[in-house]
Amino acid sequence: MEQPNSLIIAMQNGDEKAFSTLYTMYSEALYGIIYSIVLDNNVAEEVLQDVFIKIWDNSKSYDINKGRFFTWILNIARNTSIDETRSKAYKNSKKNLSTTNFVDIIKSTDSLNKKTNAIGIQKFIDALKPACIKIIDLLYFKGFTQVDAAKDLDIPLGTLKTRNRTCLRDLRTIVLG
Repeated sequence: MEQPNSLIIAMQNGDEKAFSTLYTMYSEALYGIIYSIVLDNNVAEEVLQDVFIKIWDNSKSYDINKGRFFTWILNIARNTSIDETRSKAYKNSKKNLSTTNFVDIIKSTDSLNKKTNAIGIQKFIDALKPACIKIIDLLYFKGFTQVDAAKDLDIPLGTLKTRNRTCLRDLRTIVLG
């Protein structure tokens, strides 16, 4: 998808219709990322609304010349989702998990393909080494911290950081080709 610079500029100038169009363009992809982190439809919908409020409120801080808009809003969505999972209310809501939650968690652990297809990067992810796919899935789609990802993969933290940098460099090379 080509970056809609005219809509972004219009939104930065307070155009609510442009903002609404951007919401329509990006909300489904952002919802997929948010849901992969919070694993709850209602919470994901609330976080999505919070994300778009942050996008509107902070739109002037985005610079078209310094990076892609989707990357900027993806980071807002990811960070807001992670903040939500760390909140006291979220933790309290997860204390009494039912068995259906565990089924959802099991299903969602293999949903990288659906998520990456939703945002149009599946072909790039497929070109990576399996170790890179796992690292990117944990860190960027499931919201793991580097410490937690290193524990999950049973590798030292320094090794994870090095592999992550290498994987992102490889992904950048593939995308920018």
